[in-house]
Amino acid sequence: MFSKIYSATLSGIESRVVSVEADVSDGLPVFEMVGALSVEVKEGKERVRTVIRSLGQRLPARRITVNFSPADLRKRGTGFDLPVALAVLSALGNFQGVEIGDLFVAGELGLSGEVLPIRGILPMLLAAKEAGLKRCLIPMDNMKEASFVPGLVLVGIRHIREAGDYLTKGRIPVQEVEESWEAVERSAVDFADVHGQENIRRACEIAAAGMHNLLMYGPPGAGKSLVAGALPSILSPMTDQEKTEVMKIYSVSGKGNIQLVLDGQRPFRSPHHTITEIAMAGGGVSPRPGEITLAHRGVLFLDELPEFDRKTLEILRQPLEEHCIHISRNKTEDVYPAEFLLVAAMNPCKCGYYPSVKCHCSQHSIQQYISRISQPLLDRFDLCAEAKKVKITELKNTRKEEDSGAIRERVVRAMERQRQRYERSGCLFNSQVPSGKIIEYCELGPEENEYLDRIYEAKELTVRGYYRILRVARTIADLAGSSRVETSHLMEAVYYRTLDRRFWEVSEDVSF
Repeated sequence: MFSKIYSATLSGIESRVVSVEADVSDGLPVFEMVGALSVEVKEGKERVRTVIRSLGQRLPARRITVNFSPADLRKRGTGFDLPVALAVLSALGNFQGVEIGDLFVAGELGLSGEVLPIRGILPMLLAAKEAGLKRCLIPMDNMKEASFVPGLVLVGIRHIREAGDYLTKGRIPVQEVEESWEAVERSAVDFADVHGQENIRRACEIAAAGMHNLLMYGPPGAGKSLVAGALPSILSPMTDQEKTEVMKIYSVSGKGNIQLVLDGQRPFRSPHHTITEIAMAGGGVSPRPGEITLAHRGVLFLDELPEFDRKTLEILRQPLEEHCIHISRNKTEDVYPAEFLLVAAMNPCKCGYYPSVKCHCSQHSIQQYISRISQPLLDRFDLCAEAKKVKITELKNTRKEEDSGAIRERVVRAMERQRQRYERSGCLFNSQVPSGKIIEYCELGPEENEYLDRIYEAKELTVRGYYRILRVARTIADLAGSSRVETSHLMEAVYYRTLDRRFWEVSEDVSF
């Protein structure tokens, strides 16, 4: 007999529907599974064989063939155990007269028949819905996540016997799923808690308004990490589309942060400097998103930037330009989104106190410390701001600092101006404007052109640096409510690009 059931496999953070076909026919007794299968899918054959035996049913001494279609699509994951078992049982005649051709099934099986949760159920259900499937049989532990997808009949099960009861008797097990999501508060830092550091606060506001990458440097204890932790609190709320993208990433990665996403909180990732290349970029034997993808639509904070392995840092260069990363393997290629705000912090030298008298680093050791970061990577930071030591008068000042709410209002207004400006261009932020169109959106007068020409020669800017100054200046103008970029906006943008061969000299003249 022949049977067919639908499941899905993951490709990056997207999913594609796969048909699982089972055929039981005369021939040499064999259990064969075909269709470009990964190791974990092939291993499912033994789990299915054992589970069917645990149900009190013996596999007949006949030829059993299970085909996964399309055959040229790589099938991965443990979610095919349940659909294979049900397809084989149906082909053996267990579900005669039962229509299972419109059923979507996914789930891992334990040897006792227990149905275990799987990764990526959210993109799988979205793909099933798009394919026109209405009924979905999934693990009970995945029901809370699955409830985010409307318009589907979801049936959660804990044991394969419950799947049989549902198919033959229409009996639906008690659905253990919460009706609503609880709002989870994340301990976010507010800018009202940051004393002094007007320079850093302003740089963060510009970075958030235009999604410009930010590098902070200064002595230990100046508050760089504190400011980075407060940055998500001034970012604009996520749209429904952004929430869906981030939830799919967390679903595929197996991270339990979906409640934070539904609450509108943007991702904030702060990996340790010992992180490996694969953990940063993603991939592995069983490919999963890395830190740059987990930070999608949020903030990726790299503290102690020079302490990171140079190869790990160089991975960031391509995603920062293309907003995605390609993970290529022998037979597969996954594309993970990576559109994030990069924020980094570093000390001016190994001890952290240059140019104070407390610093005993030689010029050579300072240069060696700085050279751990390549110039091409440094060039991708739109803003560079110095975190100076907080004075005791600022620390004890009783005047309340401006809170994140007030800053966020200005950021949202600036983003709305960008949205209206780039409505038909496909861009969202000033930092994303292509170089070929930057002059169109940042039209300069004679005075502004003359100033920028002098800066280009005097600072020995790269072409990338030149366009990044224009993008930052456009954001500063948006924050000021100005329709055109003025000289004052350009001067501030140049001020925040002082990181050069001697990046600590931030007080140099930019007036010319």
